[in-house]
Amino acid sequence: MAEHRPSAAIEAVESGLAAQGYMASRQIATAVYLAQQIEKPILVEGPAGVGKTELAKAIAAWRGLKMIRLQCYEGLDEAKALYEWKYAKQLLYTQILKDKLGEVLGGAKTLHAALGQLHDFGDVFFSKEFVESRPLLQALEQPTGCVLLIDEIDKSDAEFESLLLEILSDFQVSIPELGTIVAAVPPTVILTSNGERDLGDALKRRCLHLHIGFPEQRLEERIVESRVPGISQTLRKQLVGFIHQVRTLDLKKLPSVSETIDWARVLVLLQASELGHEMVKDTLNVLLKYEADIEATLPQVTTFVARASHHNVFG
Repeated sequence: MAEHRPSAAIEAVESGLAAQGYMASRQIATAVYLAQQIEKPILVEGPAGVGKTELAKAIAAWRGLKMIRLQCYEGLDEAKALYEWKYAKQLLYTQILKDKLGEVLGGAKTLHAALGQLHDFGDVFFSKEFVESRPLLQALEQPTGCVLLIDEIDKSDAEFESLLLEILSDFQVSIPELGTIVAAVPPTVILTSNGERDLGDALKRRCLHLHIGFPEQRLEERIVESRVPGISQTLRKQLVGFIHQVRTLDLKKLPSVSETIDWARVLVLLQASELGHEMVKDTLNVLLKYEADIEATLPQVTTFVARASHHNVFG
């Protein structure tokens, strides 16, 4: 019986994510299950709009955990990602100490003793009370754990990866003035990348790798059904079939799942019951984001609509 337990657990992940509106493939559910079991971050790569960020949100909702998000960008540094000192509070306390200096040093018999007392106060100024926690440190501080989403890691500088290595491998961080802070409960860490730059081997070694590409047609139909409940079965099958044909073209940006959902909502709003070439032409700007892509697709619309309708009837 033991050999069937992992399979059942993976199916439970699929069901749990589906209950949050996230239709996961078997590969995605397996990666989530394994990440939980061996406490490793997941590096999720793939084109924009295929559900990488949504996966983190769905995991958090399913497991009832807080989600902490760090949006990466060029120039992101320790002060914005990990922690910074509350300088205004330190200055305020410095002023208070200055005003009370006589009282503080009143019992000191020698200069050495006075300096020692001042040194003790200096240590207080660099204590946890004066630390402003940023997303990475906040994730380690959660008493019941959390989902930490490090979004679009490929947009950050290569140097930022070095800051992450200790956190990703040991779920801890070293702060010179405070020592090592270890997570009470290791967070579930999801890193996403759109492939704008190659990530370092050291970061990749610390993560499970998961690539989310465009879903196969049946799964994408399930996603549309979940996210756009008012859509007819005929229209759902036809629009997904049409999009899969569009993705065979040489476009600057292929339509992703997020565009599929947006387009489905628009067609339902326009009270479409099936796909027609005139309606497709009128709404193609919802599906495609560049004028050159629209112009490249327009000559194929009639053919693609006919094929999508044919497959719907005979599929």
